[in-house]
Amino acid sequence: MTPDRRAFLRRSLQAALGGVALNSPLGNLVAVAAAARPAVPSTFSDYRALVCVFLHGGNDSFSSVVPVSPVDYAIYQATRPALALPLEQIQPNTLVPQPDGMPSDGATYGLHPSLAPLKALFEQQQLAIVANVGPLLGPITKAQYQANPLLAPPQLFSHSDQANFWQTSRPDDASADGWGGRIADLLLDANPDATLPMTISIQGQSLFQRGSLIDQYVVRGCAGGSCAAERIDYLGTYQNQLGIQTFQALAAEGAQSHMFERAYARATRRTIDHYETLSALISTVPDWNVPFPSTNLGGQLRQVANLISLRGPGALDMHRQLFFVGQGGYDTHDDQLAIQPGLLADLAQSLVAFQAAMAQLGVTDEVTTFTASDFGRTLSTNGDGTDHGWGGHHFVLGGAVRGGRFYGRMPSLAQHDNPDDAGYGQIIPTTGVDQYAATLAAWYGVNTGDLPLLFPRLGEYDSPNLGFMT
Repeated sequence: MTPDRRAFLRRSLQAALGGVALNSPLGNLVAVAAAARPAVPSTFSDYRALVCVFLHGGNDSFSSVVPVSPVDYAIYQATRPALALPLEQIQPNTLVPQPDGMPSDGATYGLHPSLAPLKALFEQQQLAIVANVGPLLGPITKAQYQANPLLAPPQLFSHSDQANFWQTSRPDDASADGWGGRIADLLLDANPDATLPMTISIQGQSLFQRGSLIDQYVVRGCAGGSCAAERIDYLGTYQNQLGIQTFQALAAEGAQSHMFERAYARATRRTIDHYETLSALISTVPDWNVPFPSTNLGGQLRQVANLISLRGPGALDMHRQLFFVGQGGYDTHDDQLAIQPGLLADLAQSLVAFQAAMAQLGVTDEVTTFTASDFGRTLSTNGDGTDHGWGGHHFVLGGAVRGGRFYGRMPSLAQHDNPDDAGYGQIIPTTGVDQYAATLAAWYGVNTGDLPLLFPRLGEYDSPNLGFMT
């Protein structure tokens, strides 16, 4: 056993057990599990970050990326007459892909008018569109699904379940950690000198970042012009000295006799230390020469930019970082034409500002941002809205993205005899979340041979790597 592997196992056991002796029954069980894990590099010499932008509620991507070629637009318009965007609004945002990245159906597509700011990133080959992604147990056809619905993930079309499956990529395991957390577990030694965990959420605790060995740290976004780190030791909630002393005693490691009390003390102390470190560093970040929107999502991505600016030695000492941000409001059962444009405008403006900030930092090639959502929405309409669907299109942005291209297979938009329609306009994904996530994980630094450990069903696909990253 190599020294690096031995050190990894030791740290894994300490993190998992919180100090339980290795000769205990639980320690032996975890040691066996840890021994099955692959060796990882002790350090990375470069820097890379992944930023997950989760669109809560289920974005209607069939109104986000719309066909503009005459025959295809006519099919789209006939399928959803109440929600079809006027052709003249989409045509100015027509996308011209690279020759090796044309849509699989041969159609020409444009962006929703509110997504117009993203067109320039597509033209600069810093934005790719990944078609019809969704949770799968493996590739599945309409005939297979109709013959045996158990071949599909459970609890389809449920917000909570499908959002969880997107964040874990394990629809076959309801207790699974997030795929971001599993990556962080695997690359535990990537940031040996770091002062904060690899996984940082700007939108509360996220399942995406939950792991077995790593901590997930939560930071609030910028708001009202302030990006100050939020005080998280809650001392201010105590109105008397006894309360403050009690809290500090609980956080004082070594004062407890029970192992769980000691573990709680360590976690509390670590959280307070993280706050104090980050609070001091955030105050040193200069203002951005970038127009971040004064919205919740804009504030979250601005805070991510702050944290990336602090990545270097003498500050956070990071080689790998995973961020989670989110935007709500996409559950457009009603009044979609009034609701979705504002959400997409906020999304586009926030993403463009964030990319500009990454360029200002000189890390365009080192930071990759991607969207995720509960599910796509139905191709058919319910009047003035759409219902819970399955597959949907997603954006991947960054200098390392092979942008200006479409990836995956575009589904049919036909109203009748649609080979991709599972029923009621719910489009069967033609790309699995496993493929989408594994492509990002490989770029992030996970060895190809280790990807099946993170995504056990990856072998079900003919193309486990979609090729949208350099």
